[in-house]
Amino acid sequence: MHLATEDFLGFLATEKGFSQNTIAAYRNDLAQFTGFVEQQSGPTVDRETVLAFILDLKDKKYAATTIARKIAAVRSYFHYLVSKGLLCEDPTQDLDSPKIGRTLPHAITVAEVDRLLGATDGNGSPEALRDRAMLELLYATGMRVSELVSLNVEDVSVFGGSVRCAGGSSRERVIPVAFEKMATVERYLRESRPLLLRRPEQEALFLNHRGERLTRQGFWLIIKGYAKRAGIGESITPHTLRHSFAAHQISSGAELKALQGILGHASISSTQVYTHISSERLRREYDRAHPLA
Repeated sequence: MHLATEDFLGFLATEKGFSQNTIAAYRNDLAQFTGFVEQQSGPTVDRETVLAFILDLKDKKYAATTIARKIAAVRSYFHYLVSKGLLCEDPTQDLDSPKIGRTLPHAITVAEVDRLLGATDGNGSPEALRDRAMLELLYATGMRVSELVSLNVEDVSVFGGSVRCAGGSSRERVIPVAFEKMATVERYLRESRPLLLRRPEQEALFLNHRGERLTRQGFWLIIKGYAKRAGIGESITPHTLRHSFAAHQISSGAELKALQGILGHASISSTQVYTHISSERLRREYDRAHPLA
């Protein structure tokens, strides 16, 4: 197998144009597989041998992503051998890779959202009111952070109760927002944005201290600071309020199809993930209320 492996790696370099790092990863994965084969069954490799290799990886507690990568390397190797006539039958044919569990998006509780919003109170600065408006608008709409910082003043209809934003693949959508949830945005537009504005022609809704459009990185630093001030120990990401909005909407009985449209998901399966968050939260709350004796 060693000579055939070197031929395969050469094929990856010359024909596929793979990087040296990728080829090195293939070399290590195939060396591990070859070593396992030699210990178990000698030079003969069949489907059972490959399955035994997978079980051995699982027994050694490799992550599912690592196992999937190693199987992909082995599968590509045997496809190559068959294509070159060096092997009559592919032992990896119809062999499934292990399913890689999807990590659930992280959402915080309603009480934690209240604490996060409350952390913006205090100094009365234009930036503080801007931050409160941003956080409230995110939680009221479930927008992506990239969509939030891309908003222009004309995209927000405070009294009409809507926000227009451009989603992925240039899909534009209009999100309805109750007027009471837009009150802080209206106040920001009236009181704070004029103080932050440096150029009259600036169209961006949310401005930094230089009067320029606030960036996604700038928002990231802002929400991290308020999360620390609010004493929220769990990890906060730029999309935490988006995930929390969706999970809380599901818990309140929102229809999946309607929520899909609000979130701008191309597939309903992306929206269905939030049903698992809600179910997991309900299970934890039940367990706390009914501890085992």
